[in-house]
Amino acid sequence: MHHHGYLWVGPKARFDDDALRRPPHPEPPPAGSRPELLQRYREVAAEFPVVDLPPLETAYWLVKPRSLVRGTWDEAKEAALWLGARVSEYAPRFASGRGRDATDLAFLVDSTAERLGSGADVSLGFYLERPSYLSVAVVSCSPNCVKAGLTCPVA
Repeated sequence: MHHHGYLWVGPKARFDDDALRRPPHPEPPPAGSRPELLQRYREVAAEFPVVDLPPLETAYWLVKPRSLVRGTWDEAKEAALWLGARVSEYAPRFASGRGRDATDLAFLVDSTAERLGSGADVSLGFYLERPSYLSVAVVSCSPNCVKAGLTCPVA
């Protein structure tokens, strides 16, 4: 097993576009559906796999373009340290003071390493100033314990 890191920072309003953050339903709308429903389904089916927005289910990062992978690690601790460094990097921009403390960060890195070591994914989100949003995730791969059928984006 190995782990891939992902990072997204952008306007909170864009992050809130849930339709582009979930995979399209496996079945298209039935024939005779409203044209706007069919059009929206086509848009989501085409855009979900390529849009850089964080998916609602963390494992679906694996279907996104390889270019969105920010790092790959064989060891859970290395992946957790990367995640901790990203949180630390953005902490001065957090909308609230929570999460800026070094003790909190050390706990976060340790608990992330433990979760990744068990095969789980880790996804964190923080409100930043202006209203922006930070999403940072590490996804276990080959196989993913939640979505075992998803293939490795860097294979």
